Amino acid sequence: MKFSSHSSHPPSGGKPEGGAPPLRLIAWEVTRACNLACRHCRAEAHCEPYPDELSTDEAKALIDTFPQTGDPIIIFTGGEPLMRKDIFELIGYAHARNLRCVMAPNGTLITQENARKIKEAGIARCSISIDGPDATGHDAFRGTVGAFDQAMRGIACLRESDIEFQINTTVTKGNLSKFKEIFSLAQHLGAVAWHIFLLVPMGRATGLTDEVISAEEYEDVLNWFYDFRKTTPMHLKATCAPHYYRIMRQRAKAEGLAVTPDLFGMDALTRGCLGGTGFCFISHTGQVQPCGYLETDCGNVRRTPFPDIWRFAEAFLQFRNPAAYEGKCGRCEYHRVCGGCRARAYSLTGRYMAEEPLCAYVPASVKNNAGGGRYGASETGIRREE
Repeated sequence: MKFSSHSSHPPSGGKPEGGAPPLRLIAWEVTRACNLACRHCRAEAHCEPYPDELSTDEAKALIDTFPQTGDPIIIFTGGEPLMRKDIFELIGYAHARNLRCVMAPNGTLITQENARKIKEAGIARCSISIDGPDATGHDAFRGTVGAFDQAMRGIACLRESDIEFQINTTVTKGNLSKFKEIFSLAQHLGAVAWHIFLLVPMGRATGLTDEVISAEEYEDVLNWFYDFRKTTPMHLKATCAPHYYRIMRQRAKAEGLAVTPDLFGMDALTRGCLGGTGFCFISHTGQVQPCGYLETDCGNVRRTPFPDIWRFAEAFLQFRNPAAYEGKCGRCEYHRVCGGCRARAYSLTGRYMAEEPLCAYVPASVKNNAGGGRYGASETGIRREE
């Protein structure tokens, strides 16, 4: 999951030593246990406790090192983070060190009581995943009857406790035609943002071949998203969709617009794939990865100080080197704002530096006419008008 950038903190954080870029986001899988069985779960999580999770003391020692990497947002995620018994103690510990803390629960376990604890511990925002506008689609995707209604009750508890929340939606063939309804639901619920996630086929998602959209559909939905964001003041963001940052610039240029924060918000100041360049993932056992979808072991915080892993891990150094990218990703004029999805490249080719498999764009260096056409949204789904 992803969250928006935050305001500056006291000078506990800053630019890390060793020439590494500042770390902006850390997704921390504080537990892999989960009460749902989502069809796309990267972790293939289950309810039973997982062995070898970081202890409370180990987790606190890890938190102490975060400011040495920059001024990152800490995303407490899982599994289901509320299934970790010391979760509020860890959040409070991080918050006391001036770290912005956010959480990614599935919503089903949020009650009035723990919503109050979420607020008191220092969580600035929660993200709740909703993959259909009603129980029929959402429950089928989440693998649990009643998940939608429980998530709606959890969101109501967040509202009552005045906790900011966003809605996340995973893009599949099954819900493309429901996007406007899902957005309308997010708007009705009072979400501050709607983030769409392009599916990465790993974990349980490797069995969702019938739900993975094609490269052309990928292109279409992101062009639709570019147009749709103009219709609402709500913050919209495409995640695990680095192509959007290329499309945004193509479309803006065609419209005679400059890509500035005034017009495009934080999207104008970031790039598509931040794995290893501004973002990383830490597993429940302390393994550091470029992201949750790319299970490349970059080091373990039990053996190597986390700041050293961020600065010197081989995969991270490769991701920071434009010359290391293979195929058209290495030759693309939009490389610095896109980068391609490294997890998707690894999942579909076995090489994380390979070109993005689900990118339909042909770089100018490969073909003078990049194609593209004129894009628009249909009333019932997503289409691209040639």
